[in-house]
Amino acid sequence: MAGLTLRGGKSMINFSKDDDYYTPKEVFESIKEYIPKNNIIWECFYGDGNSGKFLQELGFEVEHHKIDFFEDPSFNYDILVSNPPYSFKPKVFKRLAEIDKPFMMLVPVSTMTKKFLKTYFQDKIQIIIPKTRIHFIKNGTQTNKSWFDTIWICYKINLENDITFL
Repeated sequence: MAGLTLRGGKSMINFSKDDDYYTPKEVFESIKEYIPKNNIIWECFYGDGNSGKFLQELGFEVEHHKIDFFEDPSFNYDILVSNPPYSFKPKVFKRLAEIDKPFMMLVPVSTMTKKFLKTYFQDKIQIIIPKTRIHFIKNGTQTNKSWFDTIWICYKINLENDITFL
């Protein structure tokens, strides 16, 4: 989302150049079985546009548009699945609490220690831990030098275990 600005009726969001780490298709493939079936997914952060396509290719119905996440969308959806811009994590999780719908957000492991997560979702989340460090797509190329570990923070997904190891 390098320098991307999304304008909506009430707000304008400027994403940092460091927020443009995009999720490879195999990452969505690894969690496919945990995404509730027959749900409409809102992939709520457009990024390079590929994540919505990847989820559709995996058989999901997906809403994926260049719109402002912080405003109400004009379409119906059941669950949010995304890799949010990390520089906006506190605002993102506050908004997720307001929306109060099931979600799966791919975030750095350190998010687990943040006050905003405890404030909005204490004792209400489950996590999915990837098999290996995810190597994100940056500047159009999948890197093998990601320096941080990530997890999926899940809310209202009703996983069998509170911690799921892939």
